[in-house]
Amino acid sequence: MAEDRRLDVLRAIVEDYVATKEPVGSRALVERHSLGVSPATIRNDMAALEDAGLIVQPHTSAGRVPTDKGYRLFVDRLATIKPLSTPERRAIETFMQDAVDLDDVVDRAVRLLAQLTHQVAVVQYPSLRRTALRHVELVPVSDRHLLVVIITEHGRVEQRTLELADPLDLAAVARLRMRLNVAATGRRLPDLDAALAGIADEVEPESSALLRAVVGVIEDTLAGESEERVVVAGTANLVRGNTDVARTLSPVLEALEEQVVLLRLLTDAAEDEGVSVRIGRETRHEGLVDASLVSSGYGADGAAVARIASLGPLRMDYPGTIASVRAVARYLSRILAN
Repeated sequence: MAEDRRLDVLRAIVEDYVATKEPVGSRALVERHSLGVSPATIRNDMAALEDAGLIVQPHTSAGRVPTDKGYRLFVDRLATIKPLSTPERRAIETFMQDAVDLDDVVDRAVRLLAQLTHQVAVVQYPSLRRTALRHVELVPVSDRHLLVVIITEHGRVEQRTLELADPLDLAAVARLRMRLNVAATGRRLPDLDAALAGIADEVEPESSALLRAVVGVIEDTLAGESEERVVVAGTANLVRGNTDVARTLSPVLEALEEQVVLLRLLTDAAEDEGVSVRIGRETRHEGLVDASLVSSGYGADGAAVARIASLGPLRMDYPGTIASVRAVARYLSRILAN
């Protein structure tokens, strides 16, 4: 019973600190929360929480604030996640449903999440290493130039123009387009080499040079674009009331500018099941010791091909942020599945 009561006190301290941005004292807990015990018991519980490293006193005249360890316990013991309101769910659906392509989907998702959480939002593009090809289009643009368009199952589009030594045979281009799509559609990047190599035995000798050129540009494009990309929105939210992050704004901004850092954070978070919450030093990045990252995977058919995340202060609304990240990830997955 004492442990449960102390968890209630810790939860009250976290909630008050998030709401007020001020250290929380025992008197405030008595006035704001029905904890069912005397002020003396609350003081004893706070002392026990401090001894356990779950809260800390910033200076001698202050109340207490949660530590990284305290936030971690608070998040781990969350019984329920605050559901989004009906207007919030409707706003997400309305905002996302008019997206015209993958770039628009990602852009809308990252801006929407930043608006919902009032924090920094990060959306990772679906990785070509984890997605399959939907279609390869070959478009003659002149007698010696061919546009190669590669479309993935999640709507990602890559285009390359190929310059050829010999004039194009339109009939040969049409036959090659058909054979490429029969062989490559639905295959993921690691499986493409064998599929594309098998076409060599099917084409006419006079089309061999065209085949080699097209296959080469497809492989080069997929290899070059397999490096993952992220989109960031809401950086200005760092200085809008988030005083604990604003004090260390420079290293946080530096981390946000380095895509390799963001990708490493998202890759690490993918090890967690469901919604991942990395708090302070759990991010394993010196510039983010005063920040937390809440992320979730998204993708069609239940398979995560990328992640979406919210980066904010340690003193964040964890239940609200988790709910927002999870909701936007679900809508992203729904769109990609269509």
